[in-house]
Amino acid sequence: MRKHTKLFIALSLPLQIVLIKVLSNYPEFVEAYYSKGVYKWISKAMHLVFGWVPFSVGDIFYTMAIIYIIRWLFKNRKRLRTDTRNYVLDILSTISLGYFAFHMMWAFNYYRLPLHQSLQIENEYSTAQLVNTTKNLITKTNLIHSIIKEHDTSMVIMPYSKRELIALAPKGYAQLAKEYPNLAYRTSSLKRSIYSLPLTYMGFSGYLNPFTNEAQIDGLIPAYKYPTTTSHEIAHQLGYAAENEANFIGAMAAMKHENIYFNYSGYSFALRHCLNDIYMRDPLMYQELLMTVNVGVLRNYEETRLFWQSYENLSETFFKNTYSGFLLANNQKGGIESYSYIVALLVNYFDNHPL
Repeated sequence: MRKHTKLFIALSLPLQIVLIKVLSNYPEFVEAYYSKGVYKWISKAMHLVFGWVPFSVGDIFYTMAIIYIIRWLFKNRKRLRTDTRNYVLDILSTISLGYFAFHMMWAFNYYRLPLHQSLQIENEYSTAQLVNTTKNLITKTNLIHSIIKEHDTSMVIMPYSKRELIALAPKGYAQLAKEYPNLAYRTSSLKRSIYSLPLTYMGFSGYLNPFTNEAQIDGLIPAYKYPTTTSHEIAHQLGYAAENEANFIGAMAAMKHENIYFNYSGYSFALRHCLNDIYMRDPLMYQELLMTVNVGVLRNYEETRLFWQSYENLSETFFKNTYSGFLLANNQKGGIESYSYIVALLVNYFDNHPL
């Protein structure tokens, strides 16, 4: 790459940052022209190119990129002193290209309309509404649990392999799209990450690769979590970047799935979030409601808790804090805590669509 071209690309970085900050003030524009326009074609193309490949192309890409960066830094270490200007220019131009590709291929979705506006769902709720929704979710979750298991103390065990659960996940979106056509999911690109162990130690159950649009699922998490985790990552593929929104959409896809095991995973997932919110507001009410949940459901919650506990380490805190900072820098005001905002969407959705 010629020096003048590198300089132009490097200097475009601050301009890109300013432009993105300006665009963040126009979510209707981003929604109409990027999320429902350009991005749909980008996503479709990426799925056609990479979806059929049985392994994670994105993980391979990251591996090669890390190796190349380490090799380049080692080979050019002396240039930091002898050719500082061009050394910095090389780095800044590369960052600028990566920043452009990241936003153009997926990350502009951070600045689209909030989901409660596009789906016409309220975003405020009272404790009374929360308690009512939670009681209904307990009834529904217990009912599904009793259909699957003969005894209410038995933990639900998925009768499918993790590969089969990934393959089944898109069917929930076929049902969800009947209510919300914009949530239709057609060409699948779902993979088990080859970096499942590092992902687990970092505290993440999956991620979307923005450069290949592959949804990466942690291969180590309990199978009980696969329906909602896979559905969550599909929501990211559909262009819903905010974690709380992907959680809501993923839960809805699992709840509307034709498979009862997906229903169980979806409803128990929604219930756990609502119970956690009640605990923050009224611990006594939380204890009262918890006593009405089937013991088998609580055992599935415990299975998940023990799984993550077994991988707890100092790096998890670092990566979670880093990711929270990343979310804050990308228009997610609650940072990683925005995961809990799913409750507002659930409560208001079920107010209009009684269980």
